[in-house]
This record gives sequence, C-alpha cells and structure tokens, in this order.
Amino acid sequence: MISRRGLLRGKFGSRPREARGWYAVAGLPTGPGNVFWDGWADDDGLFVVGDDGVITHFDGEVWERMSSPAPVPVHALWGRDRSELWAVGWMGLILRFDGAEWHKIRGCVVDAGGKYPSTPENTPLFGICGSDTGQAWVVGDRGTILHFDGTDWAAEVSGTRAHLRSVIRLNDGRLLAAGGDGTVLLRDTEGCWAPLPCSVASNFTGAFTLEDGGALLCGGRYFVDANGFRGDLVRWDGETFEKLFTDQEFSRFRALGRSGQGTLAVGDSGHIHLIRDTRIDRVQSGTGHDLLGLVSLPSGEAMAVGDFGTVLVGDDQALTCFAPAVQAGAEPSVWAEKTSGTDRQLWGMWHDPTHDQLYACGEEGTVLVQDRGKWEALPPVGDLGIHDLTCASDGGLLAAGQLGEIHQFDGTQWREHFDLHMDVTLLSLWSDGAGQIFAAGDEGLVLHWNETDWQRMPSGTKSALYGLWGMDAEHLLAVGDFGQVMRWNGQRWDEFSAGTEHFLFDVWGRSLSDIFVVGLSGTIGHFDGTRWTITPVRARSDLLAVTGTNQDAMAVGAAGAAARFDGQRWHLDATGTTAGLRAVAVDAQGHYFACGDGGTILSRTPES
Repeated sequence: MISRRGLLRGKFGSRPREARGWYAVAGLPTGPGNVFWDGWADDDGLFVVGDDGVITHFDGEVWERMSSPAPVPVHALWGRDRSELWAVGWMGLILRFDGAEWHKIRGCVVDAGGKYPSTPENTPLFGICGSDTGQAWVVGDRGTILHFDGTDWAAEVSGTRAHLRSVIRLNDGRLLAAGGDGTVLLRDTEGCWAPLPCSVASNFTGAFTLEDGGALLCGGRYFVDANGFRGDLVRWDGETFEKLFTDQEFSRFRALGRSGQGTLAVGDSGHIHLIRDTRIDRVQSGTGHDLLGLVSLPSGEAMAVGDFGTVLVGDDQALTCFAPAVQAGAEPSVWAEKTSGTDRQLWGMWHDPTHDQLYACGEEGTVLVQDRGKWEALPPVGDLGIHDLTCASDGGLLAAGQLGEIHQFDGTQWREHFDLHMDVTLLSLWSDGAGQIFAAGDEGLVLHWNETDWQRMPSGTKSALYGLWGMDAEHLLAVGDFGQVMRWNGQRWDEFSAGTEHFLFDVWGRSLSDIFVVGLSGTIGHFDGTRWTITPVRARSDLLAVTGTNQDAMAVGAAGAAARFDGQRWHLDATGTTAGLRAVAVDAQGHYFACGDGGTILSRTPES
C-alpha cells in the first residue's frame, strides 16, 4: 500500500495488474456485521441484498439503503428490468420492485403471537431465474419450486424433499435446479420436473449455464477426516456429470459467475477461482470472509458479495460502468492554471482568514504567497521540505516539515521556532487563531503549542498522521494509516473507526456533526455526528486533501483528480491537468485553489 509520504516523494510505481487482486467496495450504508447474498445490476445502477431485509442501491455515485417490507434475509434477485425486479428470501419471502418501491408479494406469514409459523408459504427460498417473457421460477427448502406465469405464483411438483439452492435457465429453454445431496432436477418444455442421475453427492449451492448448452454446478461436502468442507465443481454436458479438477482440493464453493477473463467460482474464506478451459487459478481476494454471491455488471465484469458486509470487484474501475467517469478532454476544465514561478513540488496550502491571504509550500523550503492575484516567493525556509503552514500565536506565519522543524516568518526572514531533533516529518498544522497550535506527522507524532512552548503529546498511535482539523482547541481530529481517526477531547487522544481500512490523508469539517475525510483510492467519508458513511465518488486516484465552505466542499488528489460536494452529492471536476494535486484551500470569496506537482497551482471560481 502506498503512503502519502511515498506519493509526496514520488517514490512509487504501479504494480502489475494481475498481482493486484480484487478491490473492496466502500460506502455501503450498512454495518460490518451484515451478510450479503446476491445482487442485480443494469445500466442505471446496482442492487445488493442480504440479511435482516437489507436492500442497498448504488446509482453510480452514492449508496443508499432502501426501505424493505420484511426484516428477514433476502437471498437472490432476478428481473428483466428494474420495473419488474424480484427478490426472494427467508420465510418464503417474495418481493417485487416496481421501479420506485419494494412490495411484499408472498411469504413471512405471522400468527396471532407475531411469530412465523411452520407453514408451506413460509418455506425459505434461495434461488430465482426467469425467461424473456417475464415468467420466473423460485426454489427453496424441502423441494419447493414456485412458478410465476406472468400473473400469479403457484407451486410446481418437484418430486423431491431435498433442499434446493439454485435454479438456472438453459440455452434451450429448459430449467435446471440443484441442491442438497447431489440433487439435480431438469424441467422439460412441458413443465415437468425429473431427477438427473448425479454421481457426486455434493450439496450444490450454485449453478451456471455454459455456452455449449450444459451447466456447471458448485458446492461442497463435509469430510470428517478433514474436519471441514471441501469444494466440488461438477460439469453436466447434457447427458452425464463429471467432477472437475479432481487432483486439487478447494474450500466450499458458494456461487458461480462470468467475467471478461472466464468463469468465476467464489466460496468460503474469501476464495476466488478463475476457470479458463481446463485450467483453474486462485485469484487474490484480500479477504478471509466467506463469499456467497456473484453479481454480473453491465461492463461484463463481476462483483462478489459475502459475510461481514464484504463487497469486492475485480476491476478498480468496475463501478464506473453505471456513470462513466469523465475522460480527459470530454468537457472543458472548470479550473484555471496559474503561474506559480516555481517547478518545485508543492505539498501544502493555507488560507489566512484574518488577512484573506493564501500561501503554498513545498520542497526545498519553498513558500509562496498570493499578492494581488499573482504568486510570489518568500525567502526559502532552508533546504528542507515544508509540508504545512498556519498562523503563529503572535500573528506571524509558521512553517513545519522535515526533521521535525518548525520555523516562523517575521515579515523579512525565517527563524527557528522549534526543533524536534529527530528524522520525523511534520505533515500537518492547525491553529485556533487564539494561540493554541497543534502539529502532527510521522510515527504518530503530535505536538502542542500552549502559547509558551512546544510539548510532545502521547497520541496513542505509532502510525503516520497526515491531516489535522479542529473546531476548537478541545475538539480535534487527526487521520492516518488504515482508516485511523484520532480524536482529541481536550484531555487525551482516543481512536475511533471511520468504517474503512484505506489510508486517510486529510480531514475537514463545518461542525462536529458535519466532517469529511479523504484518502486512498478515491475514499471519501462523512461523519454526521452519529456515524461515518463512506461514499465512493468514482475517483480513480487517491484523494489527498479536502476543504470547503458553508455551501460546498472540495477534494483533490493524484493525477489531477478533483471532486466537489454540492450539498447532496459528489461530482468529479475536470481540472485540465494530470499533475498530482496535494493540497487545497478556499478564500473568503469562495474561490478554490489547489497546488501540487511541478509547481502546479489551479484556481476555481465559486458556483453561481
């Protein structure tokens, strides 16, 4: 994983695509204990369903939890389009989405005591498929098969009491259902179900239609000598069943799907396997959580869902298929490039609210000031890199950076204000404007100026802290590695989770109930005073800085990335540059300024 210091120093390179594995999707409005079973996607968005009646929707920019008619697990989705989308689940639940709301059609019958009685209508359902004409079939426990003829749901005779977990439509219009103890059923064109002689007594959980007219089945069996489940992959060629890859051992498989590279099989302990012809390869998933379902995306790729709120995509740009990110040159830039007078890397930017003055800082002691619309250089702060600026307690300018040094500008020259005498970089400064100043940086370093001297504070972490923000001297936040958020309450620093494991590079807020954090891989999080929500914005690059006004907010990052929050949603900005943007500030009139690689400085006029 790349740290911000690595980005700032330019000492990083891209890893081979095949080595990167799958990517975790952040921003779902659910808790870490949620279990996801399945999903469904079209060109306009994505649905993901799971335990406790959870139904979430992604519209290309934000995730939203939808109202569900029943608080029971939802196991599977199918539909021709989103105006006729079906969901099935526990207690015989069948839901229908009409394009706006979900409605309960069947199941979840309760008795006088409010309990679910053991009735046929409450038999759990697990799999669903359908036809181009709008007919649908559902399978579940005790051999249950239900058929929707376009008007009503009715039971079909399966001839088995085995628990059925999957049903698919074959290329010739027939149906195949699979379940426990090697049970496989075939429905002919006349509507009759009959068992097929499968010699593999696996508990099948997934089935997938092959292009040659056959089917691939997956599942697993418990082996006493192994004290656990072993996975099975079985191919049906239309006549016979064949167990595949018999010379290998697998964890239990749960679902099958297709990607642009081949057929996918997912299962227990985060296992993902790619099947191509007669070869099967394990793909790095980055998780040990069980994967329970695969969702086909409009791009031709797939998404995996599972335990503990796990949602993975095999392509870091997979979710842009619902609302593709703007390509360079596709629209005019809303940012204008300014002449900075330097080609040094610029790492920090600060707006002095007292004098409505803008400053930028960077490598080799570079400090710039904006004077009457032009950027001019102040005397350099020695040879070391400067990462951030703020106001001193006497109203002067403070600069902090490498080797733990802090310097003050008296209007003519710089003098040393503090020296930690350690090879530790200070990455962020914050001042309340009334004499209280905080600094944070590498190895969990936090310093405090109490109007008299600098004191080192116990922060409770050894990880790098990249960004600082506070409402006042008794309410501060510092963000850092692996989603770490440290909170200062005036007495001590405590850690709490922002709901992501991505590195967080900056933090800013309007109040203690309206706070934003930004970080690795386009991560943006928001705290509403009660909980954090992680919101993907389709930014393909790391976001390194964030600030805002009472009306909006702005985040900038690597490769010229910029995203603006208009009060409702985040939108990507065309900046007209591919230079990394390391810092952002806003003046009293609402003009945004960003700085970064090669002395780049951009400005953006306020929204009307």
